[in-house]
Amino acid sequence: MADAFGQMLLDGTGPEIIERDDGFLDAGKMAYFAPVALWPAVERRALRWVRGRVLDVGVGAGRAALELQRRGRSVVGIDVSSGAVEVARGRGVRDVRLLAFEEVDDSVGRFDTIVMFGNNFGLFGSPSKARRLLRRLRPLADRIVAGSNDPYATEDPAHLAYQEHNRKRGRMPGQLRLRVRYRDLIGPWFDYLIVSPDEMASILEDTQWRIRRVIQESGSGYYVAILE
Repeated sequence: MADAFGQMLLDGTGPEIIERDDGFLDAGKMAYFAPVALWPAVERRALRWVRGRVLDVGVGAGRAALELQRRGRSVVGIDVSSGAVEVARGRGVRDVRLLAFEEVDDSVGRFDTIVMFGNNFGLFGSPSKARRLLRRLRPLADRIVAGSNDPYATEDPAHLAYQEHNRKRGRMPGQLRLRVRYRDLIGPWFDYLIVSPDEMASILEDTQWRIRRVIQESGSGYYVAILE
C-alpha cells in the first residue's frame, strides 16, 4: 500500500487530503513542520508536563521530537510511515524508528512521558483497542500527554450525520475510518478515535490510568489531556 503520508512529508508541499469512509474529504493545513511558536496554545502549555525520557508516538516530520530535544529531553520517535521516519531523521531526530504504536513493548525501554500531540490519542483507534494498549503501556510509562478533539464541538451537518451513522453501527460518535491521499497516492484505511474528555475518562476506567488535567482553550474543540 502506498505511503501517501510519507511522500507528502518528503515533498514538504501538501496539501494533506484526508478521506473519511463516507466520502467526506478534508484538505487541512500541513502543520507537521511547524515551529513551536505556531503550535496550538494548548500544546505549548502542555510542554511543561513532558519530562525525562520521551516516546513521541506518530513522530511525523519530528516537530514535537525536535522541540523536546532542544529542551534537553531524550526522545524516541516512532511512526508506521517509512517516509515520515526518513524526514524526521533527516531533520535531526536522533532516535526515530519504523514501529507501529501497537508494537510498543518493553524492548523499546521505559519512558517517563509518552507524547501524542496533534490529535494522536486517535491512534488508539477504538475503545477496546485503547483499553488493551493502555493496560500494556501502564508499566512502561509514568505519564501520557495526549491531544484529542471533542467530536461534539461542531455544528457541521456532515460531521453530525457521520456521528449519528456511527451510533447506529454501534461505534463511538468520534470513531473515524480514514485514509490519506496525496497526488496519485492513496494510503490504507485506518481507524482514528476522537473523544470528549468525559469519553476519554470512561475509556480509562480499569486501565490504571486517570486524567490528571485537561488543557483546553475556550471556543476550541482541541485539547490536551495529562494522563497518569
